[in-house]
Amino acid sequence: MPWLAENANNEAVARICDRVWLAVVQRSLRPGTRLKEEDLAEVFGVSRARVRQALSLLEKDGLVSLVPNRGACIAEPSVSEARDAFYTRGFIEKRLVERLCHTATDADIAALRAHIARERAAHAGQDSEAIIRLSGEFHLLIARLTDAEFLTKILRTLTTRTSLITAMYQSETTQTCGPDEHEAIVTAIESRDVVRAAEMMEHHLHHLESALQLNDAKSPAAGLREALRLD
Repeated sequence: MPWLAENANNEAVARICDRVWLAVVQRSLRPGTRLKEEDLAEVFGVSRARVRQALSLLEKDGLVSLVPNRGACIAEPSVSEARDAFYTRGFIEKRLVERLCHTATDADIAALRAHIARERAAHAGQDSEAIIRLSGEFHLLIARLTDAEFLTKILRTLTTRTSLITAMYQSETTQTCGPDEHEAIVTAIESRDVVRAAEMMEHHLHHLESALQLNDAKSPAAGLREALRLD
């Protein structure tokens, strides 16, 4: 995702970050999967130094865990972390849409409408990669339009984390939410209806969370050693 690598000072590092994120949300890379530096270097045709830079950025965004003496692996958020992430997103995103109701310009509304049009085109063309990207980017677009730099940074990390959580806990049969809910949010913002905009955002995030199979069962261990631990 573009925001994953915004601090990357190298195109190759940004590409690694983006492709790892996409592989996670498309469930090609499962939580707990080890990411060996030498394998990534070979796949992307880059040095291991570039791979380490990318893994460091992915760790900051909560997508990767770096364990001493074990290396990197895709993070495995717990059920409690999953609930906390969506709970926190609710507070932040309601605040953002409330603010945008007061500050949005005609150009801001046009940008949001254009984004939704791209979402609809992606759904019509069954472009799964574009659907995934655009769905997450909608929320970051709202944040950027408010010029709330602090909240945008927090939301970027939370959005990355909830992408991983969704890949980990979503039912295989659950479909990605369409753009209709995004459009309802934009309509409320355009109408300057603060209460409605906050309600629509809360409903949207609740919809996303309710599609997850969150229970008190522990996540599968990353490997045999962890699975057979007897403590």
